[in-house]
Amino acid sequence: MDETIYSPFREIEKLRIIFMGTPEFAVPSLDKLLRTGYNIVGVITAQDKPAGRGMTLQQSAIKKFAVEKGLKIVQPEKLKAPDFLKELQELKADLQIVVAFRMLPEVVWNMPPMGTINLHASLLPQYRGAAPINWAIINGEKTTGATTFKLQHQIDTGNILLQQKIKIDDDETAGELHDSMKEIGAHLLVRTVNGLVAGTLKETPQSSLSPFGGEPEKGFYAPKLSTETSKINWNKNVDEVYDLIRGLSPYPAAFTFLNGKTLKIYKAKKQIIHPSITTGEYETDKKTFLKFACINGYILITELQLEGKKKITIEEFLRGYHYLVW
Repeated sequence: MDETIYSPFREIEKLRIIFMGTPEFAVPSLDKLLRTGYNIVGVITAQDKPAGRGMTLQQSAIKKFAVEKGLKIVQPEKLKAPDFLKELQELKADLQIVVAFRMLPEVVWNMPPMGTINLHASLLPQYRGAAPINWAIINGEKTTGATTFKLQHQIDTGNILLQQKIKIDDDETAGELHDSMKEIGAHLLVRTVNGLVAGTLKETPQSSLSPFGGEPEKGFYAPKLSTETSKINWNKNVDEVYDLIRGLSPYPAAFTFLNGKTLKIYKAKKQIIHPSITTGEYETDKKTFLKFACINGYILITELQLEGKKKITIEEFLRGYHYLVW
């Protein structure tokens, strides 16, 4: 049954909102705003991009949803372009909402009278940056959260409006946390807009908060993921390697090398026991297990992808591909 969210504020239909977003993460937020009754006067999203073997133009997840709902869509190439700014002004928005979009210039985020609010997938000021979900898991955090805040000059530094804590399970992957976060974040966003309409929210400057109990250097930023980030260093302990695998699954995936071929690891188990082989080397019975040695144990691979092949379970791999690597 489709869930409907009702707002207690009659003024919501008068509020003119521009929504800015691109990937699947942003879709539940736009959906819940619409189902609450908010007036979305425009949706700003990325331009269609060629993808796949045929390099056909692909629409963003937000554009597909907006088309389905009959919303006005704008896909600017440059956010400072005069034509785009003119079109934005003509929409006469009271408020702009950003969920997983590009960095906005001040001329854009400062345009509406109520400003621009952003949904970020961390408990700011922790994990500012492009990949907060991934880095929270990579760093072994047990909790994270979602934050709504007012945009200002420096990225992810604006005054906080609302926050919601989220528990990270011991075996949870970035993909699983992403799917939970997008729904929790959508609810938080609606609560935020409701509070703005009612005038009940107080802004909290991030400078008044102490990230990680006075340890500002720990996890303070969540930079874009790189190839270097994804390469497994087996000279670490089992928990660190396991958290890296979880934090990069399903994309871009942690990787190592197996007899000269790139091996992406999507899921694994831990075995904390003194290894009988050198770190980075592997053991296998070629039937049921493949495990790599860390400094204090093993990582047992359960789902993987060998270079040039599809993603499969370890059982399928050992049954069908062993001749390629042993």
